Amino acid sequence: MKTTATELTVRRAGERGHADHGWLNTYHTFSFADYYDPAHVGFRSLRVINDDRVAPGMGFGTHPHRDMEIFSYVLEGTLAHKDSMGNGKQLQPGQIQLMSAGTGITHSEFNPSSREPLHFLQIWIQPRQRGLRPSYTEWRPQPAQASAGRVLVISPDGRDGSATIHQDADIYLVRLRPGQTVKHDLKAGRGAWLHVAKGSVNLNGVELAAGDGAGAEKPGELAVSASESTQALLFDLS
Repeated sequence: MKTTATELTVRRAGERGHADHGWLNTYHTFSFADYYDPAHVGFRSLRVINDDRVAPGMGFGTHPHRDMEIFSYVLEGTLAHKDSMGNGKQLQPGQIQLMSAGTGITHSEFNPSSREPLHFLQIWIQPRQRGLRPSYTEWRPQPAQASAGRVLVISPDGRDGSATIHQDADIYLVRLRPGQTVKHDLKAGRGAWLHVAKGSVNLNGVELAAGDGAGAEKPGELAVSASESTQALLFDLS
């Protein structure tokens, strides 16, 4: 059975929280920092989707986190990550880093380029328990996945080469060419959230543009179709 359009919760890009700090232009799908909307504080264990554009040579200085699963997906430019576990990495478009803050960690994210802007998504997911040991993993696309419309990039068991998260959450990278469709079967008791990062899609009869998101809570088939080149993240959450 396919989820109907009326059973989808749609969050339009223009409805999101917004802050322009000069060096950072950011949009918040859910409540974050000084933006608070009691109607949009998260979706199941998904707490934050921040759509960040960072000016050349700028970034987030070293700051602490704890008891949160935090991952970044790079859309344009280069993301330089450093943390108190000794990780120092640079991620390129299409790559993902996942950090489990656990009992406590400090980290920074910067745009190392002197010319090119950085565009990335930062997502927070609440872990299944507090006080975990901090950890860091990455996902980088393999050649065999280059033409796949839907690829598992994060999971609780690290299957299929995905990064490992401490939550019952399967997260898929959806990359579609014009005219391409992927389908996802949402099981009973689970919820799905689709965030469109680039391009536009039709989700079960609902048109979604870049920055839009939509949630589904009833079991059934989700069909994602694109009329242009599109990138999106699909969250399947307990």
